[in-house]
Amino acid sequence: MGLAQIKMPQLGESVTEGTVDKWLKREGDFVKRDEPLVEVVTDKVNAEIPSPFEGKLVKITVTEGETVRVGAVLAQIEVAGDAKADQTPVPAKEAPAPRAEVASPAARPAAAPTHPISAPPLAPATEGGNDHARLSPAVRKLAAEHGIDATALRGSGMGGRVTRDDILAAAEGGAAAAPAPAAAAAVRSARTDGAREELMKLSVMRKAIAVHMVRSLATSPHAWTLQEVDVTNLVRYREAEKEGFRARHGVTLTYLPFVIQIVCDAIKQFPWLNSTWTDEGVMLKHYINMGIAVSIPDGLIVPVLKEADQRGFTDLVGSLNDLIERARNKQLKPDDVQGGTFTLNNTGATGSVASQPIINQPQAAILTTESIVKRPVVIGDAIAIRHVMNMCLSFDHRIIDGMMAGQFLALIKKTLEGWTASSIRL
Repeated sequence: MGLAQIKMPQLGESVTEGTVDKWLKREGDFVKRDEPLVEVVTDKVNAEIPSPFEGKLVKITVTEGETVRVGAVLAQIEVAGDAKADQTPVPAKEAPAPRAEVASPAARPAAAPTHPISAPPLAPATEGGNDHARLSPAVRKLAAEHGIDATALRGSGMGGRVTRDDILAAAEGGAAAAPAPAAAAAVRSARTDGAREELMKLSVMRKAIAVHMVRSLATSPHAWTLQEVDVTNLVRYREAEKEGFRARHGVTLTYLPFVIQIVCDAIKQFPWLNSTWTDEGVMLKHYINMGIAVSIPDGLIVPVLKEADQRGFTDLVGSLNDLIERARNKQLKPDDVQGGTFTLNNTGATGSVASQPIINQPQAAILTTESIVKRPVVIGDAIAIRHVMNMCLSFDHRIIDGMMAGQFLALIKKTLEGWTASSIRL
């Protein structure tokens, strides 16, 4: 027998530390390889870390709520064979890529944080969150094995999320099986007990977001601009094609992939929007990794769609939906939140018509797509009802001036307003 160490993985290129939010196993428990072991929270991702080993969890070295540096030892697992402290796991057949590192590299110097605006990632009225989407695959599997409706449970995890312990307690007839409506009633009761103020404890993710939003504003001189866009042609096309697209490809057709393709084309004409400020100069990125803001119950994360400009439309839609689903289910790998060069945020999904997003450091700009609404528009000498959307761009004024920002948005506006089916890059 030997001991193998589980270390804090680096969940993002600029992440130097993480916080243990909840242990999913206790000391003495047997842990299977790739079984969720611990929930870790950073400002970029909130993820369940699977065990890269199979064996007995003999020691937990970091308590819940404790923040440690990348590479710090979280726990020790007793494994079969002559294991050493830094044993590297042997890849298992058909096993998913592990999201925990056995020996993480030294943490890189801290860069500025992810961006702050919490908005669902899909375009208006296309997808809604549901309780099932908030369950991890392991929890869904366990619930199915015990014949339990997990969506009817009151979760003990962050944001009321149902955990493995809740499923096991429900299987044994425990208190965790209390239905969600009862929990809601308890909250309402607490608010009518005469207290005029209530202190709500901050989650680890909310604390990280607060710190990094302040740092982002302190790092970059923010400026912003807005343009109104007539997207009637695109709306009509999507309405006509969405059911057929779902039937052919099995995924929802939202407005987001259309916008991503157009923004990528515009970035190629205005590469300074896809850059980073350094003390030596401005670093232009000749590749486009599109960060997509995804809201989750605890806050938000920004997974990255790599080489977004190189993807055909169908590939783009499939990859985007997969990335968003894994983000909501806490299945992102460290590489999924690294390397972003530009961020797109769909604040319109919440009904917003104008917003001023905070830059996702160390990027140069962030773009929001707002709600698509019907408005009377003057066309020639007549008034017509058109589908109109605002697009808001926040940019680092050290790198980009108002003229360039305006020209960038104007190009996107022109492309969207003149959009036809032939505009799709297959």
